[in-house]
Amino acid sequence: MRGIKDFYKGKKVLVTGHTGFKGAWLAEILLYCGAKVSGVGLKPDTRPNLFGLLRLERKLGNHFADVRNFKNLRTVILKEKPEIVFHLAAQPLVRRSYDDPLYTFETNIMGTANVLQAVKEYGKVRSAVIITTDKVYKHKHPGRAFEEEDELGGRDPYSASKAAAEIVIDSYARSFFSAEDYGAAHKTLVASARAGNVIGGGDWSEDRLLPDIVKNIFTSEGKIIIRNPGHVRAWQHVLDPLCGYLLLARELYEGKKRFSGGWNFGPDASSFLSVEKLLGKTLRILGRGSYSIKKGAAKHEDNILKLNSDKARKLLHWRANFDIDETLRMTLDWYRGFYNGEDAAHITDQQIESFFG
Repeated sequence: MRGIKDFYKGKKVLVTGHTGFKGAWLAEILLYCGAKVSGVGLKPDTRPNLFGLLRLERKLGNHFADVRNFKNLRTVILKEKPEIVFHLAAQPLVRRSYDDPLYTFETNIMGTANVLQAVKEYGKVRSAVIITTDKVYKHKHPGRAFEEEDELGGRDPYSASKAAAEIVIDSYARSFFSAEDYGAAHKTLVASARAGNVIGGGDWSEDRLLPDIVKNIFTSEGKIIIRNPGHVRAWQHVLDPLCGYLLLARELYEGKKRFSGGWNFGPDASSFLSVEKLLGKTLRILGRGSYSIKKGAAKHEDNILKLNSDKARKLLHWRANFDIDETLRMTLDWYRGFYNGEDAAHITDQQIESFFG
């Protein structure tokens, strides 16, 4: 991990979606590494939020802007002149995508196209990693872990928008950032990264299991209600996939053309758990809490999502550091410290130091 810190020191890095949960963690990691970080994203829509708790607005080149607005996005990139771009800005919620499909499609598809077009027009970005999701795959073999070459698809608007974004990424990579033309026609390599259900301290998003548990246990607000107790997900601590993104961007920056394309970053098999089993583990760690199951019709979500990450293990020498027990311990320690009055930035930095130091 020390090699990551050395590589990113002094690099100019732009993070889209830096005001969100994963984006804020990534920005803080890059600052820890000594990178010159800028970010573009919407103002946070939850209170509290990790972006504010980490005081990122004062620590990096901050731009509140919508990635759907190409002109503003291009202006930011031309001003900040990044060498590396991580694109995380998105409408990330499945259930919200049913309520506002047009916004979801505009943000996740056109937002991605706008980032890639701005990178193309600037011409000096060396490495671009576009973050999508494990939900980009078409469910043709229920229960089997998805591999990078599996067919793309998506039933709900969120999944469909992310699968479409993957097609946009592939089109730009083949048309403008092809490996064959690298070094002659352009100096940019592009890859997409797909992770599972990411958890960790500082997430207060709606319709997410751990944030709902945290609000119930630590603030006595609301009830823990689960919709799909048998649905299996790839649970992983936020530091694990972010480490994968950082490794991938480094290889692209160094001109290693075979690292273009799609990449899975999922946990080990022990971390593929049903919603109800994960909830049971969490409540046992906390020593209290109860839940109820919401019955009746629900917005469709896929039953089983598993990722095969052999490619990342073999070529990037990446693997998840944390099993599910350590993932939950790290996450709950973060929230326990925060609700006990500890400084969120201090807790976050301690966990980053422990992981990368």
